[in-house]
Amino acid sequence: MSRVALVAGCLSLVLLGGLAPPPTTQETRMATGFLYKTITLDGETYAYSVFVPPEYTPEHAWPVILFLHGSGERGSDGFLQTEIGLGSALRRNYRRIPAIVVMPQARPDNSWVGPMGAMAMACLEATLREYRVDPQRVYLTGLSLGGQGAWYLAAEHPERFAAVMPLCGFSDLDGRSALAGRIAGRVKGMPIWCFHGEADTAVPVTKTREMVELIRRAGGAVRYTEYKDAGHGIWDRAYGDPAVWDWLFAQRLGAPDSAPASPDTERPGA
Repeated sequence: MSRVALVAGCLSLVLLGGLAPPPTTQETRMATGFLYKTITLDGETYAYSVFVPPEYTPEHAWPVILFLHGSGERGSDGFLQTEIGLGSALRRNYRRIPAIVVMPQARPDNSWVGPMGAMAMACLEATLREYRVDPQRVYLTGLSLGGQGAWYLAAEHPERFAAVMPLCGFSDLDGRSALAGRIAGRVKGMPIWCFHGEADTAVPVTKTREMVELIRRAGGAVRYTEYKDAGHGIWDRAYGDPAVWDWLFAQRLGAPDSAPASPDTERPGA
């Protein structure tokens, strides 16, 4: 056989798979951990991160959490937002949070209201398409500025999220109770557990107290943990509580909140 014929024959075998070795388990395993991703929306490209558990397999459907960071993590690098709050909790004990976690990053001088909220939802939807997930267990949480975002996105998309957990959040900082009332009316049917520090000087604790009261007046059943003598940075305490995750993962879209709350929390007005 000529050299040309031999090469052609080998090429045919490669194209047909005859010479390609079977992929190994390591080669076919999907990437896990904190993954860098990008998404383009209205001509603008945004970087974000997705945490995929090391045990991830498409053989079963996984819960998904959308996490919104605070004002200090705004930027465009796509990773800064993984260093606080839920990202820190995952690094300390990811097995406590067996879920895919979507972590968008808002641009400087922006909040999660408007374009950044739309971008966050686009990141979530892209993740829902990319991985095998449980559409009945998609959750929303955020801290500080992200707590405000959690209230807003929950009110805009109550049909998407099985539960929402705002930490030291607010509807606004200008005392517009009418806006808070509209949000309360939209989220009253959702399982909600919100958190705030009694001595918070960055976002007044009255912001969460007001929202809790408005939701209850609207007929909703909201859980509220107020940490006595705590300031603004309560996220490590809240995300580090195993009872918080037991409650969250027990929620299903369209099902009533029936899971127990943490026994060592204070819920004023409950």
